[in-house]
Amino acid sequence: MKSSKAIALGAALFGMATISGPAIAQQPSTGAAPSASSAKYSDTEVNQFTKAVMALQSIQKDAAVPAADKQAKMAGAVQQSGLPPEKFNEIATASNTDQALMQRIQLAAGKMQGAAKNP
Repeated sequence: MKSSKAIALGAALFGMATISGPAIAQQPSTGAAPSASSAKYSDTEVNQFTKAVMALQSIQKDAAVPAADKQAKMAGAVQQSGLPPEKFNEIATASNTDQALMQRIQLAAGKMQGAAKNP
C-alpha cells in the first residue's frame, strides 16, 4: 500500500512538471468557463494541490536529499498541504486531460511563485 502511494505521487509529480517555471507565463488564457471537471474542485483544493506540487518539485530537485528519503518527504509534503493523498492523485489525473483545470493550477502556481518573489 505504501509503495502504491509513492508510485502515485511520483507519477503525479512527473505529470505536473509542466506547471513550473516560465511555462506558466507562456500559457495562453482562453477566458473560457471552467469545464465540469474543473469546476468539481474548489479553489482551496486547487491551491492545496498546487502548493503540494511545488513542494514535491522542490524535494525532487534537492540534491541534498538522499533518493531513499525523497518519497517519504514527498508524502509528507502532500499531507502538509491539507489535501488527502487520494484527492491529490484525483486532481493530478484529471489535470492531464482537463485543460481548464490545468489552467487553474497554472494560475495558482503563478500567484504563489509571484508571492514568493515579492513578499
